[in-house]
Amino acid sequence: MSRRLESAVLHGVLIAGGVVTLFPLFWMLSASFMSTGEAATFPPHLVPHAATLDQYRQLFLRLNLGRAFFSSAFIATIVTISSVLFGSMAGYAFAKLRFGGRDRLFGLLLTAVVIPPQVAMLPLFLLMKKLHLVNSYWGAIVPSMATMFGIFLIRQFMLSVPQDLLEAARLDGAGELRIYWSVVMPLARPILATLATFMFMSTWNDFMWPLIILSDQAHYTLPVALANLSGEHVQDTELMMAGAVVTVLPVLAVFIALQRYYIAGLMAGSVKG
Repeated sequence: MSRRLESAVLHGVLIAGGVVTLFPLFWMLSASFMSTGEAATFPPHLVPHAATLDQYRQLFLRLNLGRAFFSSAFIATIVTISSVLFGSMAGYAFAKLRFGGRDRLFGLLLTAVVIPPQVAMLPLFLLMKKLHLVNSYWGAIVPSMATMFGIFLIRQFMLSVPQDLLEAARLDGAGELRIYWSVVMPLARPILATLATFMFMSTWNDFMWPLIILSDQAHYTLPVALANLSGEHVQDTELMMAGAVVTVLPVLAVFIALQRYYIAGLMAGSVKG
């Protein structure tokens, strides 16, 4: 009986925690369909009296948030693809190729993980200025095209790939590029999905670097455009909630779609060589 009681209490606590966690998201979604001023009434409404799409129409027609949506999608997609490609190449090299100073170079690069990104923003901005990439999409993309986190994550996974498998491919006449692309990459799908999910989410939600590097409103990403929007329409709660929904839903959809691979990749990446 006590075991059943413990199980019931545990499930009750978990359900209560889930409700508390999801309630802000539910209210955000509900408020985005309310008419102007309805979310500020007391007592507050949990559901709109008459659902309307006026807030979304205002976002995309009058405030042109569609341009910011495109900017975020373009930057996040390019960063995700390039970080997965370059991170997998570097991770494979550091895990499976033998060359002088490999471990020392990896250890040196690994120190970048402990440096706060805010410390590097000023020199990085000056570098982008020298390259004439300020106020351009590439200025927001280039610094994240390869990250030490991604290299480390993929290297740790590739250490678990059997060396005998690679040697057998070499005996069959396969070159390193063929081995990387046809043998290692299919095995690394879980960790690649993990890195892709992480990079897409972090790039989509990034606020500080796009705010620094992009000065033209036509190039603003969604978080930056939404921050400016909150300054102009600080009392319009429903409009802010609609903007938040537009920002959150793509990331949530990507995470749900890749959740199985994300969790499998994290478990696989925990294997130490």
